[in-house]
Amino acid sequence: MASAAVKGIQQALKDKGFDPGEVDGIWGRNTIAAVKRFQAQHGLEVDGVVGPKTTTALFAGAPQSAPTTGPLLPWFTEARNLVGTKEVLGSKNNPVIMDWATDLDIRYAGDDIPWCGLFVAHCIGSTLQAEVLPGNPLGARQWEAFGSTTTPRLGAVMVFWRTSLASGKGHVGFYVGEDDTAYQILGGNQSDNVCLMWVAKDRFRSARWPKTAASLTSSPVRKNRHEGLSTNEA
Repeated sequence: MASAAVKGIQQALKDKGFDPGEVDGIWGRNTIAAVKRFQAQHGLEVDGVVGPKTTTALFAGAPQSAPTTGPLLPWFTEARNLVGTKEVLGSKNNPVIMDWATDLDIRYAGDDIPWCGLFVAHCIGSTLQAEVLPGNPLGARQWEAFGSTTTPRLGAVMVFWRTSLASGKGHVGFYVGEDDTAYQILGGNQSDNVCLMWVAKDRFRSARWPKTAASLTSSPVRKNRHEGLSTNEA
């Protein structure tokens, strides 16, 4: 979801007396807390997620229209905002990546250890605070049991095997689109940074959806691929 839509939600909250902090288009803790306060006062499910019912109540009588830029996927918005985040080669670590682990109380030695699972955990854990994460979110294949099963669609958590199916190694990221033979994935630790890559469909294991997020209808996003396939995301 575009940051302009988040700003619209923040402004609507502020107009109704639920202060989300600065109207900055960032889906952070203050905004989530304001949404929960609004939901509690209006007899809605208190989950911090702006689904259809919360949207209707929040924008009732508001001078601005409800967001129309697409489904509210705050975890996917956070992922997009982090494109370009890189690990630091050598003995030093990127403090941004290390802070993800600290905020989620995850023991993490350094960014030379595969961090695709940590990236997904940060994006979901920082925006859907009631969502239960895998017991070992650093393990990419652990995400096969996350949330609820879904079809590959915008924002879905996509899990793949890596090296071989029997190795137990894997990769995890977010669905962006697809062609006939591959999925375009927004993920961390892809060429040592957060970026888009194409992963072959024959490596696909599972598509998962957060249980605390609105399950909105979404069709596959068809794209034309001009790049080669990713072969190793370690």
